[in-house]
Amino acid sequence: MSYDSNCIYIMTSMDNKTLYTGVTNDLLRRVAEHRQGKAGTFTARYKIFKLVYYECGGDITSALNREKQIKANSREYKERLISSINPEWKDLAEDWY
Repeated sequence: MSYDSNCIYIMTSMDNKTLYTGVTNDLLRRVAEHRQGKAGTFTARYKIFKLVYYECGGDITSALNREKQIKANSREYKERLISSINPEWKDLAEDWY
């Protein structure tokens, strides 16, 4: 798995109440930015730093389209998507740093 390709990701707060869906061309860097509070006002305010889902690969247009598709769906859809690869909602980036 290459984390320096186009990735769609979902992060959440520690209590799993707030979900954030994004796209990046460098998942390692972007997760670090979230954890350092440098990813933006919304993610800093809600302490979004737990990576619970990601898909990597493909071109940027495909990644942006997939991000839009995920964002357009309900929270229930996003929860099912996360649970399909991460049933316990563990932090998938826990051992990256």
